[in-house]
Amino acid sequence: MKTVHSFSFLLFFCSLLSASSTIAKVQHHDFVIQETPVKRLCKTRNVITVNGMFPGPTLEVNNGDTLEVKVHNRARYNITIHWHGVRQIRTGWADGPEFVTQCPIRPGKSYTYRFTIQGQEGTLWWHAHSSWLRATVYGALIIHPTPGSSFPFPKPDRQTALVLGEWWNANPVDVINQAIRTGAAPNISDAYTINGQPGDLYNCSTKETIVVPTKSGETSLLRVINAALNQPLFFSVANHKLTVVGADASYLKPFTTKVLMLGPGQTTDVLLTADQPPKRYYIAARAYQSAQNAPFDNTTTTGILQYKKTTSPPILPVLPAFNDTNTVTSFSRKFKSLRNVVVPKTIDDDLFFTVGLGLDNCPKNFPKSRCQGLNGTRFTASMNNVSFVLPSNFSLLQAHSNGIPGVFTTDFPAKPPVQFDYTGNNISRALFQPVKGTKLYKLKYGSRVQVVLQDTNIVTSENHPIHLHGYDFYIVGEGFGNFNPKKDTSKFNLVDPPLRNTVAVPVNGWAVIRFVADNPGVWLMHCHLDVHIKWGLAMAFLVDNGVGELETLEAPPHDLPVC
Repeated sequence: MKTVHSFSFLLFFCSLLSASSTIAKVQHHDFVIQETPVKRLCKTRNVITVNGMFPGPTLEVNNGDTLEVKVHNRARYNITIHWHGVRQIRTGWADGPEFVTQCPIRPGKSYTYRFTIQGQEGTLWWHAHSSWLRATVYGALIIHPTPGSSFPFPKPDRQTALVLGEWWNANPVDVINQAIRTGAAPNISDAYTINGQPGDLYNCSTKETIVVPTKSGETSLLRVINAALNQPLFFSVANHKLTVVGADASYLKPFTTKVLMLGPGQTTDVLLTADQPPKRYYIAARAYQSAQNAPFDNTTTTGILQYKKTTSPPILPVLPAFNDTNTVTSFSRKFKSLRNVVVPKTIDDDLFFTVGLGLDNCPKNFPKSRCQGLNGTRFTASMNNVSFVLPSNFSLLQAHSNGIPGVFTTDFPAKPPVQFDYTGNNISRALFQPVKGTKLYKLKYGSRVQVVLQDTNIVTSENHPIHLHGYDFYIVGEGFGNFNPKKDTSKFNLVDPPLRNTVAVPVNGWAVIRFVADNPGVWLMHCHLDVHIKWGLAMAFLVDNGVGELETLEAPPHDLPVC
């Protein structure tokens, strides 16, 4: 009896080991950063790619898997890779933003990113986090359910990642460097792309237009990612309804729409059923432009949804007007978590951050050619009137971990230094010039945090996609005008708000997010319009270690790049 019991226990133990080994895997990948000739819009130029691919490789993992990606830099620029939306629990050294969690990987050097996907399912992505290299260095990161579990919706017949991008005929690094030199806004892009292809509304692009095959009656899961550098985008498929089921690797209560809007950094998972006459239908994306009088790329990128055995000319969808904020608002207000969630009700750190642009007066020693912003100024941007400056000798996480003084301060303001009519039309010119600084805001481990993100009308108001590294957060409310705690707090959704990693703060409005600071490290929060982060629209949270190993940042890896 005893022997049988021991034997059955042994079988049970072996089956557990076997199950765990089949469920969680370690994936190894090599990313070679290199220059590759790419032809778009009739012109060939060398672009920075991963493994010679544009876009880069799609990584497919299961919830619970570990990724080890060795990045070999064989290009001429410094580079880092960010795994956008991955929680990076205790693995901040693998997060990737240059000079925040690591020094860049220098040309000729390598670094291995090691991290585990924990409790996330859906669509994320990866991209360069140095200069403007993410214009061509990006790819999808698809997280499937743990083996043995399934989607909370009927299994689709096929799945397709559609990565929206932005293309410049010029070298994007030269474009941003010229803007920083002149103080002006950077030149706008020449095209938008779907999976790296502009589509047949552009010159020399028809043959390579992306085709998504389908059959009548089939349901496809489209994983839509906005990897554009500086532009929120509308997305639609002609004559087809889209059922939204997830965003930023979190499931949602399904809802049906004809149009998506994604800010840069955001992902949206939709189900599309092929229930139309078997023809060809354009998949299309173009700009949502909320900033008044600012130049933007007004072209349209297309792919084709193609029913089997058809050669009909594609049908174009009706996309919203470029400035259609009403469509954006009605779309974003439909987002609710799939189930009721536990939202922090008691708040320990109640923060109010203004986000917006600014103008630096021309330094006396600068020629006029370096002050080509509005009225002879230089464009800048800030949060709470602090224009964020990245260090250059150490990363913030290294400085924090090793106790290196003089790299940053922890006095980022919890509220704006001056209160004013943030969205009004008569803002004092004295408020246009922020202070520069490398200021962090310190959070205790476990702190329950609320951040009001308030757009300002300094220079111009705009829809800002604000991304927080190392965390997901609940968007509990959003609205227009100035946030009023007495009036607006009562409208918060504390039952089933959506869980996101990037929030589109409404133009001339506000959004409120909540999260628990349960991931130690230094975590960047910034506008995902890359021109704005370059101008300083960013800050970082320093989250203390908690108690014990599971609440403590891991030690830095041996191959962490040095500055």
